[in-house]
Amino acid sequence: MPVTDFSGKTAFITGGASGIGLAMARSFAARGANVMLADIEEAPLKAAVELLSKSNTQVDGVVLDVSDRDAMRAAAAKTIERFGKVHIVCNNAGIGAGGPMDEVTPSDWEWSIDVNLKGVVWGIEAFVPLIKQHGEGGHVVNTASMAGLVPIPGFGPYTATKYAVVGMSEDLSMELEPFGIGVSVLCPGFVKTQIGTSRRTRSDKYANDKAPDQDAIAQSNQAIEAGIPAEVVGERVVECILENRLYAFTHPEFKSFTAERFERISADFDAAGESASVKSVSPDAKEHQLAAVAALRDGQD
Repeated sequence: MPVTDFSGKTAFITGGASGIGLAMARSFAARGANVMLADIEEAPLKAAVELLSKSNTQVDGVVLDVSDRDAMRAAAAKTIERFGKVHIVCNNAGIGAGGPMDEVTPSDWEWSIDVNLKGVVWGIEAFVPLIKQHGEGGHVVNTASMAGLVPIPGFGPYTATKYAVVGMSEDLSMELEPFGIGVSVLCPGFVKTQIGTSRRTRSDKYANDKAPDQDAIAQSNQAIEAGIPAEVVGERVVECILENRLYAFTHPEFKSFTAERFERISADFDAAGESASVKSVSPDAKEHQLAAVAALRDGQD
């Protein structure tokens, strides 16, 4: 069954040492949840565990590079060893990299995809079977961004990976519904976090000789500094889990941006309807395609 309360449940959170991850941890802990924090930075992770321990929270931590599939599996095993079960999984770790699309370096693409996208994939792979196993239901929270719904020029790798997380979460929600496991995709706007200094966590395997665009970084950091507190996001995630909402939005004022996107999509669908080439497809073929897609969505043979 979907999560209706947090007391006695166990939550695993990547990127949990600061920002949105730590805010979620504090919100869960305040409602009686056990918390396993995972983060690539050891010192901040230790400090976060100590902070939560002061409130009598059952908390532990594991140093984790989410791009490492084997390390994610090990973190899942440690969570079960420490708490017995896991009910809530927050695939939250993420980094920001960008630049004009034709100038983005291969290492920036690899870093973005490995952390923002594969980090979510490995989290789903390692933890969802563990939630299914105990049969008590649970919830998966995948952190995307408003950039996963509305593109931001100059942030191609970030936008691409966040769009992917939104699509994966929409798919996952349909797959897990029969198991009583909810899914939320968190799509915040600007939040006061350390994402603007993501390069502090960049490992040597993503070495990049190209100097970052300092003007772009300064502009981005200015927007981040004007963002909402992470604590607001933590509380909003709690609300969305309890209400079993697929889309966890934190900035209702951004609705107009998504409306503009969907208006454009709608207009281009209408244009396709007037296309001579599209009209050449027989009505029977179109009905057959619709039926096939409906069957796939409904899980029919």
